[in-house]
Amino acid sequence: MNNSVQKQLNILDYGLQSLWRKKFKNLCVFFIFTLVIFLLASFQCMNTSLTRTAEKLLLTVPDITIQQLSAGRQTAMSVETIKKLGTIFGITEINPRIWGYYFDETNGANYTVLGTDDHSFAPLQLDLLESGQYLKPEEGGQVVLGQAVVDNLALSGRRYFSFFRPDLTLMSFQQVGVFAEKTNLLTADLILMSLEDAGDLFAMQKGYVTDLLVTVGNSNEIQTIAAKIAEKIPGSRVLTSAQIQKTYQAIFGFRSGFGAACLLASLAAFVILAFDKGLGFSKEDQREVGILKILGWQTGDIMRLRFYESLVTSLCAFVFGMTLAWMHILFFDGGLFRPVFLGWSVLRPSFDIVPFIQLQDILLVFAFSVLPYLTATIIPAWRASMVRADTVI
Repeated sequence: MNNSVQKQLNILDYGLQSLWRKKFKNLCVFFIFTLVIFLLASFQCMNTSLTRTAEKLLLTVPDITIQQLSAGRQTAMSVETIKKLGTIFGITEINPRIWGYYFDETNGANYTVLGTDDHSFAPLQLDLLESGQYLKPEEGGQVVLGQAVVDNLALSGRRYFSFFRPDLTLMSFQQVGVFAEKTNLLTADLILMSLEDAGDLFAMQKGYVTDLLVTVGNSNEIQTIAAKIAEKIPGSRVLTSAQIQKTYQAIFGFRSGFGAACLLASLAAFVILAFDKGLGFSKEDQREVGILKILGWQTGDIMRLRFYESLVTSLCAFVFGMTLAWMHILFFDGGLFRPVFLGWSVLRPSFDIVPFIQLQDILLVFAFSVLPYLTATIIPAWRASMVRADTVI
């Protein structure tokens, strides 16, 4: 074996023994460093996992959503607007929809109410239901509920419940289906009903809806058709499926970035602590350096020794921290940070998060944790190596 390589291995071996001799001090640093990496990695892994989950669920959203604006606020639009779009080539289907929020005074919760008569998708997406069936076009008063709504209404074995209209008269509904848990990110607070029932519940004028859902035959033409729709309907807001996906990514990215910024303050404090501890090395450490110099160790050898000690500590903490972060997402569904990403609403989504982490996430956590720690130990290592043997022996 090359003498140079053997020398480095000997320095590394001595460094490992040195870490073990000072195991209490090094274990404290290791546990704190592991905790910081665990928090950073959990945030990043949570963000990536939620973004991928949202991308899969948002595959079912319409190609284009049209809303009418007045004075910058959304208003009801007439179903007759559909006739204006009949001349646009490439549109295969247009479905009116009523979308809004219903406040349940009994539970203090807001439910998302979605009224639509588009039943063409139901046979293709039966896997989105946990139990029951989709709405039947010929029967009114039926609803499909998100799991959080079922729990919040305490339906248990009951299938019938009532809501108040704006004039305080009661409107009865029959539960015919429940959305699957895997869709809770989008359907936890959802109540799906027919277009007519939604209009009745919100006391909307006949022939008016909140938006129109457009299906495009060629996905490559979505942007072009969206531009044509905006020209046909002045004052409208035209949203594509890609824009909706970017909105979800932006939401998770902002929340992840905000939390990570807070955690980086903790990491900075830890790096400062490591730097400060390194500067104040004890008399025992100085004596050890003096003995090593008498035995023939050079300044560079001692710097490599301190670097190897820091490298071993940081890499072990990195591996343990990343492993704990993965287990946190896999077995505990990221419970420590769920409120940060999913909010504190009464009907907070409850679903299993599939852990997913990319190579760029690993490199990002590594760059923001291990590299600053190694950098912070350079000056202390240099100062330790400059001790004169005759002053400490």
